[in-house]
Amino acid sequence: MPHPERSTAVQQAKRSVLAGMAVNSVLVLVKGVAGVAGHSQALVADAIESASDVVGSAVVYAGLRVAGGPPTESHPYGKGRAEPLAAALIGLLMLAASAGIVISGIQHIVEPHQKPEPFTLVTLVVVIAVKEGMFRFAQRQGRETGSIAVEADAWHHRSDAFTSLAAFAGILMSLTLGPAFASADAWAALIAAVVIAVNAVQIMRPAVGELTDANPGQDLGLEVARIARTVPNVKGTHHCWVRKHGLDYFVDLDVLVDGDISVRAGHDIAHEVHNAVTNQLPFVRRVYVHVEPEDDHGRFPLEWEGREDS
Repeated sequence: MPHPERSTAVQQAKRSVLAGMAVNSVLVLVKGVAGVAGHSQALVADAIESASDVVGSAVVYAGLRVAGGPPTESHPYGKGRAEPLAAALIGLLMLAASAGIVISGIQHIVEPHQKPEPFTLVTLVVVIAVKEGMFRFAQRQGRETGSIAVEADAWHHRSDAFTSLAAFAGILMSLTLGPAFASADAWAALIAAVVIAVNAVQIMRPAVGELTDANPGQDLGLEVARIARTVPNVKGTHHCWVRKHGLDYFVDLDVLVDGDISVRAGHDIAHEVHNAVTNQLPFVRRVYVHVEPEDDHGRFPLEWEGREDS
């Protein structure tokens, strides 16, 4: 589907993150009180995960506010890198939360503790339903806006749902399978910690890729080249490289023109290419167009193949 306008997408992403923060703030209180009152280590660990969600969402929101700002003299490309940086920080927070849960879970396995109360199961059923709903909502918002930070926030919700599911299973085993499974609650917390750590790595991978200018995929480059070839007097395209910068994309594009035209005419064609691409693809902030005479290369094929050595 086509991208929405950039300013609308930024506002949409912010609303998604704020909604997540509000829900998680309530869940921290509910799970924390229920975990302490119900003697459930897994539920307390789940509350810790929700608390990290609140902090992570705050980081994402701050990153979106910074990334959504206009270019400045000191940051001529804008501050879009704040957005993947926020996603990477969420991953680090999740790894830290996972480590804390592991330490606490091991302590409760070694040291005998009171069985959880049955009412904690009801609490967790509600929590799982709410968190799965928040995951689906945030993931949809992330895909619509093109924000990897919002998608990272979505997976933070999903990891919380997994934590709650593991806590439910552990508490149920502890309550129904006798003394031999008294520590099942704490083991469930350890399993949840592993799930959180795996999700953290998955969140950090695309964020680190964007921070290091990894190729965001060929589809956008192919579309840019297609649009460029619709501009009058453009004979074809050569290199087309795309890099993601927060919610924006920057493109380096070579276009082939008649080698006998004037510099002025080539300059005008380059402007027309830039305007055509940015008008049709609002998230492409700038296209750096290099004009090349087609007769110096022979007739290049009109399909951009995304080859680094083309």
